[in-house]
Amino acid sequence: MERRVAESIGAIRRTVRILVVEDEPSIAGFVRRGLHFEGYEVDVVADGPGALRVLRDTPPDLLVLDVMVPGVDGMEIARRVRAAEAAERLPAIPILMLTARDAIADRVTGLRAGADDYLVKPFDFDELLARIEALLRRAATATQQPASRETLQYADLNVDLGGRTVHRDGRGIHLTAREFDLVVLFLRHPEQVLPRATIMSRIWGDDFFGDSNVLEVFIANIRRALEADGERRLLQTVRGVGYVLRDSGGP
Repeated sequence: MERRVAESIGAIRRTVRILVVEDEPSIAGFVRRGLHFEGYEVDVVADGPGALRVLRDTPPDLLVLDVMVPGVDGMEIARRVRAAEAAERLPAIPILMLTARDAIADRVTGLRAGADDYLVKPFDFDELLARIEALLRRAATATQQPASRETLQYADLNVDLGGRTVHRDGRGIHLTAREFDLVVLFLRHPEQVLPRATIMSRIWGDDFFGDSNVLEVFIANIRRALEADGERRLLQTVRGVGYVLRDSGGP
């Protein structure tokens, strides 16, 4: 089993291109050398406009994005990436955000901008590598799923598993890969209260490295997307326990 996992990761590394957006030369060089040693193809860009050009012309398989790059900051880059993916129905690029600020509010802002994970500077390369591998495993799993046309529906919320699309009363909704997985989990267990620990285990498993409030951030993002046109709330909080997909008939 361990050999198969190692071979799988090795195959991923031989084909994956990572874009590192970092304006501090010492950090950029440290990350580039480490990832090259691990077998990844790495491009490094030191400013926001340059990053946006690369993302437009040759989209990477994964983006390592510093928050405080000049020109266009990392938050805005993440927002533009997610907006372009939604507009053009493109697969979501995994985004690992780097930040020197470790306040919860800063990390929450990064996740809401579209980041899939975050890492606070200074960091150990082994942790950076583990986070990258975790994001790539999830992305590879999503793309290797059979092209099933199975759909899940609850109230006016509809999900096409094969196309990985989400609609609410006919309105298309763009979600990140992890937000999509969360919605599918709730749709597979409608009106069943899912404890917080169960959700974390099902979605993040052993790959979870972040703060304990990360689930709340993703739930807030999903609610914002599902309720953007004033629709009633379907994803309810059960205080002290977890969350439940339930149509209460009200806001």
